[in-house]
Amino acid sequence: MLVKYLKANGIRVAYDEFGEPADPVILLVMGLATQMTAWPLSLCYGLADRGFRVIRFDNRDVGLSQKMESARIPSAPSIMLTAALGRPLKVSYKLDDMANDVCGVMDALGLGRVHLAGVSMGGMIAQIVTARFPDRIHSLTSIMSSSGDPALPRANRKISRALLKRYLGFVKPSVESTMDFQRLIGSPGFPQGDDELRQKVLAAYERSYYPPGYSRQMAAIMASGSRVELLKRIATPSLVVHGRDDLLVPLACGVDTAKHIANARLEIIDGMGHNLPEALMPTLVELIASHAGDTMLPDSMHQGAEPAGVALHS
Repeated sequence: MLVKYLKANGIRVAYDEFGEPADPVILLVMGLATQMTAWPLSLCYGLADRGFRVIRFDNRDVGLSQKMESARIPSAPSIMLTAALGRPLKVSYKLDDMANDVCGVMDALGLGRVHLAGVSMGGMIAQIVTARFPDRIHSLTSIMSSSGDPALPRANRKISRALLKRYLGFVKPSVESTMDFQRLIGSPGFPQGDDELRQKVLAAYERSYYPPGYSRQMAAIMASGSRVELLKRIATPSLVVHGRDDLLVPLACGVDTAKHIANARLEIIDGMGHNLPEALMPTLVELIASHAGDTMLPDSMHQGAEPAGVALHS
């Protein structure tokens, strides 16, 4: 795909797009230190085939978007100690700033209202945008994300140990170590072969490798706190998708997110972990496209529809 660039919130942002310019827009927001190319082409083209203009972009500090090179690189031990003591974290930016980046992308492209979908940290950012700027959002899809409530369950112990080793620098980022971590958090019901996984990891390393962005984005998440009160303000039609087998962001986090958004629909997918394997794309295309399409129907066509609730996929 041809990468384009725009200026959003004072930052140079890389993006690409799929589908027809006149179609309703689905804007995709990616997760922690992960490039826009982690949104599989099969999902982007699948949504475009369903009648949407699909736009994905690299967040600040990752991929081909502007790096915050003059910003301080937070020390992992000091960040963890400060957070453990309950003291305010001094960070270069927070998730609110990244939410402003999303609005900047919309402004730069002349987009009035969009369907917004975010995964993991991208789901957190999408929640903030939807709560703060409801007149800009037709629908919200929050995937494998969380409300940020500190009382929620943490990652599986094995995952936490692996994360800690990476965060503290005991495990150096490499293709092999990244593949090992991806296997840990992957989807047991939608397994990725070594060839598929290696191809994805290699492509990401070759496109951009920038560890400071990981540190600053992780600090941004930790410093941004709970979004529970923000979620309670959301009246926008919302879909929460979560995997039953997510060991990084446990299912309880998705359930909690849906609980705080009025009339949110919760979709629990059996066998899904914390990744976007190709085998899962037909399901995600259907969920996102159907949700976005439903919000565009006249009110009369919603009469008699089932109320929001929990659906299971296996």
